[in-house]
Amino acid sequence: MDRGMPGSTSQGRLTVDVRHVGISAVVTPEGELDHHTADLLSEPLERCVEEGYSRLVVDCSRLQFCDSTGLNVLLGARLKAESAGGGVHLAGMLPVVARVFEITGAGAVFTVHDDLEAALAHPSGT
Repeated sequence: MDRGMPGSTSQGRLTVDVRHVGISAVVTPEGELDHHTADLLSEPLERCVEEGYSRLVVDCSRLQFCDSTGLNVLLGARLKAESAGGGVHLAGMLPVVARVFEITGAGAVFTVHDDLEAALAHPSGT
């Protein structure tokens, strides 16, 4: 795992950037989220909750692919965030990624926003 840049991890097909905006941890995966790259997203999400950021905003606008393993990472993060009093907000999903959530019904358990700005402006702290 390349940790050359603070707040960022990468492994070829997926990079993950983390920043904090107010009470939210904004996690931006870029590339392909699958069984080979899932740990690159799960580790920062878990770390955010451990650091006290239970409101996770995942900016999906640069996520080009998500398989069932990636979906499970997000579902696991949701459970951890909710047990800490927060939640997971998904923002800016491309149609190919949104389709996975639609087919599986997983979109119903997340708060989904059109874009990052809308997710950050959402009045709920969770």
